[in-house]
Amino acid sequence: MSVVIAIIVFSLLIFFHELGHFLLAKKNGIRVVEFSIGFGPRLFSFEKGDTRYSLKLLFFGGSCQMLSQDFYDEKEVEQDKEHSFESKSVWARIAVVLAGPMFNFLLAWVLAVVVMGFVGYDKPVLNYVQEGSAADEAGLKEGDLIREFNGETITLGREITVELFINPVSEKEITVVYERDGKTYTTSVLPKYVKKYAIGITYNAQESGDASVSDVVKGAPFAKAGGKKGDVIVAIGDTEITGSDDLYEYFQSHPLTKDKIEITVLRDDEEKVLTVTPKLSSEGYTMGLSYNTYRYETNAVETVKYSFAELKYQITSVFKSLGLLFKGKLGVKDFTGPVGIVDIIGSTYNNAKSEGMWMAFLNVANITILLSANLGVMNLLPIPGVDGGRLVFLFIEAIFRKPVPRKFEGVLTAVCMILLMVFAVFIMFQDIRKLM
Repeated sequence: MSVVIAIIVFSLLIFFHELGHFLLAKKNGIRVVEFSIGFGPRLFSFEKGDTRYSLKLLFFGGSCQMLSQDFYDEKEVEQDKEHSFESKSVWARIAVVLAGPMFNFLLAWVLAVVVMGFVGYDKPVLNYVQEGSAADEAGLKEGDLIREFNGETITLGREITVELFINPVSEKEITVVYERDGKTYTTSVLPKYVKKYAIGITYNAQESGDASVSDVVKGAPFAKAGGKKGDVIVAIGDTEITGSDDLYEYFQSHPLTKDKIEITVLRDDEEKVLTVTPKLSSEGYTMGLSYNTYRYETNAVETVKYSFAELKYQITSVFKSLGLLFKGKLGVKDFTGPVGIVDIIGSTYNNAKSEGMWMAFLNVANITILLSANLGVMNLLPIPGVDGGRLVFLFIEAIFRKPVPRKFEGVLTAVCMILLMVFAVFIMFQDIRKLM
């Protein structure tokens, strides 16, 4: 099932990309010889006007074959020269080439409207500020709406996550612009160096209900003290814990230290008191706050507004990732190709289908938003062999009013295509190795 869903997703991405080229080619009077869904031998086709529309055997993506010297020799192009790609103005050709990536962005936006319309957006509000922390001393409070973080405009909670990934918290001061009670404030947070301790348990702080331990790290303090998966925490020291919300609040207001704590758990209707000695899990600079990354439902107008914010987030995240690549902070090992994407789509579907097919669809749609935005950006890169490379040659023609020599463009494009193919094969084997 995972492979089938992945094929549908890939097909949708490529179809929309080619549809963009097709519609702008028609708009500019360029003959589209064939517009097809899929590749390989034709299963079914018909002609309408001067275009053949085909359904092909390999139902994967599609193609938009224009009357162009890229596909046909000069004699064939000369027979209908006025409707060829090369006969149109440079700006018309730029529009046709640009339309493919733009339609990928359009698809991402449409899906973002659907997803946000049903599950909302991740409102960037602070859901916790530790007492005495750097954030607390800077005047930040729970419920503050973050508008700017470290110089970056913030609309979604995930944008804070991206900024912290690119620029991890250090000894450097962080400027935060926030809203509270309808007023805007600016403050500076000077992170503190702290040590964090853990007991090695996992529980769901976002669900109401008892404080049940969903997982226990093998050999961690809680396990060494006799704790087990499925234990329900009912008290820590003298503090009664009535549910997962209480447990979350306790850990937020009472950060673990190296000192022993007594945890009372309920197991098989019997209470047991465990003496747990927390273990140092990490140390470094921290602001002492946490922010929302969960979805808030919203109205129709804001759904459209935040759908544009989602598209912006996805596009800028790709560019920021490429920036990290050039800076050496990301490597080739961090790339994922089709094999890895199929695995991600499959995992997303399998994890969500227990909540119903509609939720599974929304989760896969969310992955498709990311992939469509990525495809749009990658196709705009100035690399011969993709749309961005063709756009570079066309912009050179627009500036100097003379096309780049066709032989030079062809050789450079062929070399880059070979390199891209080699890189794609390398990424594919890397993905396979990761799955083994």
